[in-house]
Amino acid sequence: MQLGFYVDQTRCTGCCTCVVACKDWHDVPAGPASWIRVITTEKGAYPDLFVAFVPTACYHCAEPTCIPACPVDAINKREVDGIVVVDREACQGKDNCDMCLQACPYDAPQFGAEENAKMQKCDLCFDRLEEGKKPICVEACPTRALDAGLMEELRAKYGDVREAEGFVYSEKLIPAIVFKPRKGAEGLTVQRVEITPVP
Repeated sequence: MQLGFYVDQTRCTGCCTCVVACKDWHDVPAGPASWIRVITTEKGAYPDLFVAFVPTACYHCAEPTCIPACPVDAINKREVDGIVVVDREACQGKDNCDMCLQACPYDAPQFGAEENAKMQKCDLCFDRLEEGKKPICVEACPTRALDAGLMEELRAKYGDVREAEGFVYSEKLIPAIVFKPRKGAEGLTVQRVEITPVP
């Protein structure tokens, strides 16, 4: 069984409500660590402009590179639902090791500003899922651009599109994600790609 995310890129406005809700729910202090981030892709030049947003968290890959990269086995994939979790007590900390971050192409592992910060990341709010609730980012999204659940059910409901503006699907890692991508950037060149700052 594999749980994962759905992102409707046509609905996401880049408001970062998901980011704020996640930090609040998980008591992540203000600073560099964000379990979910919003990537902005801008293309074209006036008057032919295109902007798309991608909420980016841990994609709980079928073959995550962070697990074999960890030298102390602090990262595991739960058999019951496929969620990738970290044992922060076992983690050696960023000052001693950041192999998980180096291995992940989606920058899912996050580290706070404190000395030798321990790795933290999206756990798909498995505590909420066990209570029959959606992850806090899904529940908080004002435009209903996010959903989460069993991958088979998400694909049946939304289709099986795996690529979107600002996201490259890895056949090797098999991230648990489906999209409704934003269209209309054909022929336009990228002006910049940035991570939306969070206050």
